Amino acid sequence: MIIATILVFAGLLSLLLFLRVAKGHGSAARDLGQLTESIRPVDIEAFRNLIDPREEQFLRGNLSPAEFRAIHRQRLRAAIEYLQCAAHNASVLLYLGEAARQSAEPAIAEAGNKLVDNALRLRLYAFRAIGMFYLAMVFSNTPISPMGVAERYERMTRLVILLGCLQYPSRDVAAAL
Repeated sequence: MIIATILVFAGLLSLLLFLRVAKGHGSAARDLGQLTESIRPVDIEAFRNLIDPREEQFLRGNLSPAEFRAIHRQRLRAAIEYLQCAAHNASVLLYLGEAARQSAEPAIAEAGNKLVDNALRLRLYAFRAIGMFYLAMVFSNTPISPMGVAERYERMTRLVILLGCLQYPSRDVAAAL
């Protein structure tokens, strides 16, 4: 009986932690002005280069095993930083999407729904990829291919621009982001 209680408690605690990670922190920006200040820059092309399997094969073939492991770990650390920034941005944009979902305008509410969905998926995928990258740092032969993160991030960015254009037609939202 005690073991069952402990397992139920651990399961509930894990669920709360999972929801906290997925939703982000409550202090994120809630309007467009604060939003642009909260977003962290993510260079998608640099991220793609860091996780490109052909680049990894090139380095593996042209460096000694010790040099490759050191360079590989540095590249993975840089990729993890990009993923953390993308997850943070998705957290901030969750609030923008949630606010847009409350709009009386159907197009804005639909764009808000899509943004929330994509932001949640990106956060979860980014945290999964971060775990894979840490695993690859320990085991350098572990294959990693989270190319979907870059596509998800670009899709989310397009949704933010669409939502901004719908909500603020007189502003240059695309230039602000």
